[in-house]
Amino acid sequence: MSLLCLGIETSCDETGVALMENGRLLLDKLSSQEDLHSLYGGVVPEIASREHLRVLPKLVDGLLEEAGLDLGRVDMVAVARGPGLLGSLLVGLGYAKGTVLSTGAGLVGVNHLQAHLLAAELEREIPYPAVGLLISGGHTQLYLLRSPLELEMLGRSLDDAAGEAFDKTAKMLNLPYPGGVYIDALSRFGAADPSLFPVPFVDNAHLDFSFSGLKTAAANHLAEHPDLRLQRFEARPEAGEIAEKYPGLPDVCASFAWSVVRALCIKTRRALQRHPEAASLIVAGGVAANSLVRSQMEELAAECDLPLVVPSQRLCTDNGAMIAAAGDRLARSGYCHGLDLEAVPRGRPIPWDYLHRS
Repeated sequence: MSLLCLGIETSCDETGVALMENGRLLLDKLSSQEDLHSLYGGVVPEIASREHLRVLPKLVDGLLEEAGLDLGRVDMVAVARGPGLLGSLLVGLGYAKGTVLSTGAGLVGVNHLQAHLLAAELEREIPYPAVGLLISGGHTQLYLLRSPLELEMLGRSLDDAAGEAFDKTAKMLNLPYPGGVYIDALSRFGAADPSLFPVPFVDNAHLDFSFSGLKTAAANHLAEHPDLRLQRFEARPEAGEIAEKYPGLPDVCASFAWSVVRALCIKTRRALQRHPEAASLIVAGGVAANSLVRSQMEELAAECDLPLVVPSQRLCTDNGAMIAAAGDRLARSGYCHGLDLEAVPRGRPIPWDYLHRS
């Protein structure tokens, strides 16, 4: 049976839409808000939700026009229902429900985190069961994926996520948002000193993460070395120029990144050891685009004789394609939601409250 699925992503500061037909990605579009939030050093929720409201209808219209399709052809609307910023989620959810009411299409809510972990399936097959590491600005979590629709959380961040630690440290350096990108770029001009910062929260037996202590260590180091902080804020500075002007900064960035990634590797290796049935390692989310994360996870997967599954750079960040793909899979498995579908903000678990279509 033919199925055309429209995917909608508005969890944070990226507005993404996509079309999947018969399990194949037709087209996707993305509108980023990075420039809007850059000056604030992070996402401003009110600005984010207003921008989604402004951009989303135009983005869907452009998507359909380019695909040569009419909205009435859509069989299923898949929408990110959480976790994320509540105001942003409500914009996407409201648009999705309006579309369903006007066209008679089905509705399915998508767990944004699950969609990240499955994003690489748009490019390659994922061997299951798999251990999945999700690292983004809002989440750092380990999962066991017995199948695409069977996820068990193994560990999570107890405070700051890895991406949040990168961004907040960058903000202390007077670097623009998203700061993790700049720390990664500056790291390539420096050399890591493993003794400069602690490897956070690894002297324990569990699989949870904590990066607040590392962030504090970075704040203390910068307080002792104020010359490392950029004297003048620029919206889009060049990493090479910063490295030349602040010669000690690349080593500090490389050292901070080393500590974050070392903690991620230690906990991921621990998860793999506890689940020898794993047939692959998935690394997903915005921080999966970090160069050190990718190289170190490649080494870890090779040590464990497992394939490493990492989405391409464009599928690491929030996007509509991953929502459409996850929604398409759910719909083809017979799952859907009613119009009483609720948004789930960050900090609350996503319920498995699907209806089953007969």
